[in-house]
Formats: sequence, C-alpha cells, structure tokens
Amino acid sequence: MCNSVSTGSRSEPTIDTPNTDKGRPLTLRPEERKLLWEVVMELAREGLVAGSNGNASMRLDDDTLLITPTGSSYRALTPEDLLIIDMDGGPVEGEGIPSSETALHLAIYQARSDAGAVIHTHSPYATIAAVAALDIPPLVDEVVYKVGGSIPVADYAFPSTEELASNVVGALGEVNAVLLRNHGLVGLGRNPWDAFDLCQLVERLAHTFIYATLLGRANPIPPEYVDLEQELFRMKRRASIT
Repeated sequence: MCNSVSTGSRSEPTIDTPNTDKGRPLTLRPEERKLLWEVVMELAREGLVAGSNGNASMRLDDDTLLITPTGSSYRALTPEDLLIIDMDGGPVEGEGIPSSETALHLAIYQARSDAGAVIHTHSPYATIAAVAALDIPPLVDEVVYKVGGSIPVADYAFPSTEELASNVVGALGEVNAVLLRNHGLVGLGRNPWDAFDLCQLVERLAHTFIYATLLGRANPIPPEYVDLEQELFRMKRRASIT
C-alpha cells in the first residue's frame, strides 16, 4: 500500500497564485493543487511543455490523484483547474475533463508504488531522440543515480490509448524515465518537484547525447561502473517503497 506522498515543496521559484473569477473554492487539497500548479508553470517556463501539450499528476493517497485538465493553455491555467480523480479515472473534485493521457498516469501509479508524481513532456531534445527511436545510454553518472540506467523507448501506440499506457509501463520497468516513440518523454518521481527535476535532467542528457552523436561518438559510462551506480539506485528505490 502506498501512503500519502510527500509534497516535496521548496521555496523557489516564488510564484504568486493568480486571482480567479471562476468562483470555485478549493475545498480539497488546496496546498497540493498550488504545488502541482507551480510545477506545471515551471515546466512551461523551461520549455518542457508548450501550449496545452504535456500533462502532470501527483498521487494524493492510495485512492486518489491530482491531474492537469485536457486542452487547457498553461497561460490560463489556475490551481482550481486541476482535477482530483480516483484510481479508476472517476471524478472526485473539479470541473472539466482530466488529461487525455489519464490512462497512462493511472497505469504508472498502479505499476509503480514508489511513484508520487508523473510528468509527460514534449521537450525538444527528448522528443528528437523519441522520433529517432534511440535509447539514451548512461552517459553521465547523475543519470544512472536518478533514472536507473539507459532511458528506453516505448513502442509506438496512438496517443491517449490503453495500448500506449501498456507500452510505457512495459518499457519503464524499474527506471524512472521512458521515451514515447514519436511522441515525447515520461518521467516520474517521489513528488512533483522530483519528477520535474528528472524531466529537466533527461532533456539536458538528450541534448548532450544528440550533440555527442553528431561529433561522432557518445561514450557511455563503463559497464562495471553502471552496475555499481544501478545498485545504489535500487537501494534508494527500495528505501522509498518501505
């Protein structure tokens, strides 16, 4: 069983919640709504998402999660727009329709009890690797510690389908990030900021990987060191589950 997840709040960046005339009081989980909204705003500022593409969620407890709505521009999004749903995708609180990739988020939470937040981005360099169907190898130590090894590419499936969700969970295994072929990136973490940091790290690694490949060679970390770092990753993951 997964207990309620740490919010992982941090003081920066400082964001003032916008005033809203929608007249919808935050009756459930106002702090978590503001937290996830802040993370989504930072995703947009960093160029990891744009327009209304991408989506994010956080596990609230064993039975519910908070998720971004479908088709909403980040420029107009407010904490009130985020939706609370149950683990079957049913509504709990909020107006609007949950993300079109809700099935993907639910499948990851069901498969990974250590996942406290899930973020799906269309960040440029990770998407380039996804379009090229190239696994990103373990090029720097930090990625092995935080992702768990190479970043695999999930087989293509039409967006917003159960097939896509199944493909992503199958490719994810025990690592924390996966590329969606011809689509983008999914990263998970203990809380929304943890998942944000991971997606930002993968985007930077994808950038490095593409440029190193253009120079003629992207040298991975020697396998024996990857093995050691993966064991540290597994120890950290086991600690987060217990």
